[in-house]
Parts: sequence; C-alpha cells; structure tokens
Amino acid sequence: MSAKPLIIAIDGPAGAGKSTTARRVAEVLGYIYIDTGAMYRAVSLSALRSSCALTNEALGLLAEASDIRLEPSDGAQKVLLNGEDVSLAIRQADVTAIVSQVSAFSSVRKALVKRQRQIGEGGGVVMDGRDIGSVVFPHAEVKVFLVADTDERVRRRLLEAQTRGEQITEDDVRQQIISRDEYDSNRAESPLIKASGAVEIDTTTCTIDEQVQTILDLVRSYQTTHSIVSAHLGF
Repeated sequence: MSAKPLIIAIDGPAGAGKSTTARRVAEVLGYIYIDTGAMYRAVSLSALRSSCALTNEALGLLAEASDIRLEPSDGAQKVLLNGEDVSLAIRQADVTAIVSQVSAFSSVRKALVKRQRQIGEGGGVVMDGRDIGSVVFPHAEVKVFLVADTDERVRRRLLEAQTRGEQITEDDVRQQIISRDEYDSNRAESPLIKASGAVEIDTTTCTIDEQVQTILDLVRSYQTTHSIVSAHLGF
C-alpha cells in the first residue's frame, strides 16, 4: 500500500480553537498548515493601507494583485503581504473590524479560494477557516467543525489580544465575536456552516492536546477504513 496524503478541513467560528489545533495536527502529520483566515485578514489590511473602496470590484482586483504567502516560523505561521511580515498587523483591531465585511465579497472569496485550492489540491494539508469543508474542499477526506460556547471564546480572544498588548475590554471582544458570528453565518457568499460529513467537536472544556488527539483519531480511522498507510512514520 502506498501513502496517500490527505486533505484535512477544519472549520468553525472565531475563538473555537481552529488555528492552534490545526497547526498542531499538521506538525504531527508532517503536513502543510494553511490558515485561510489570515489570507482574508491580509487583504483587509491591504485595503486599509491603500484606502481601497469596499466594493466587490475594487476588493477583487486588490485580492488578485496581493502577494500573500504563509510560511512556517518557530512553531507558528508567518504571514507575508507583498514581501512584508504582517503577522501581527493583521491581528490588530482595525483589521478585525472589517475582515468579515471584506471576506463576504464574492470577488475576494473567488480569488482566495482559487489560491487555497492550488495549495491543497495535492493533499498533505491541514486547512482551517469557515468554508473549507463546505466550499474550498467539500471532498476533503477528514472534515471537522469546531465549536465552543461564547464565554469561552471571548476568554480566549481577550487573552490573545492582551498577549499582543492590545487595550481592549471583555465587552468589546464579546461584541466583536457576536457580530462576526452573525455576519459570517448570514452572508450570501460561502456562509459559515457545518459541512456535510463534518464531525463536530465542542472545545469548550477540551485542552488543545485533547482536540488534536480527537482529530488525529479521525485521521487514523479514515486511513484504516480506506487501507491507507500514513506517510508520517511517527504517527
């Protein structure tokens, strides 16, 4: 039997634990980790910097022209926008305030989904976002939908913001998450939904290790069921 690299799609709302969990799963499997949310944030940052009109045509052209690269860096992921490291800049409040609006435009999603498919089409990727299992790779071998209660997601995001040195209140974070949930779930283009065949995991009381192990168990189950040998000898 030959090894077959899989596509692992991890979706869910803000603060559910997608990025940390997906990155760890990729490390264990020796796969490439792709944070698609960072790509939309990079376009949003570029729009702010260039005072781009928030219209479908203008943002589509901007997304097409933006050179966005994701590179591994010290156990994390470095985000490069036109050659500049914007890993911290894309997490700032001004970007957070518009990323849902920017990512809702069909032209932006079309441009970035095309790139995401190009990156992951050969397998061997763990990709997280809000429409990976439903739109980008609906035929992914392993699909996961992470959820957590609002209070826990607020706690996590507030801690992240404080770690970055942001001056933000718990109420502000809560409002951001509630607004983002509503916007993402109700947008016309690629709304946040649990994809067909996705396994829902509630991370409210789970540790990162538990979340990672649950997904690795799903990968192992898929490989066993389909008689696939893992390409990662340590797994």
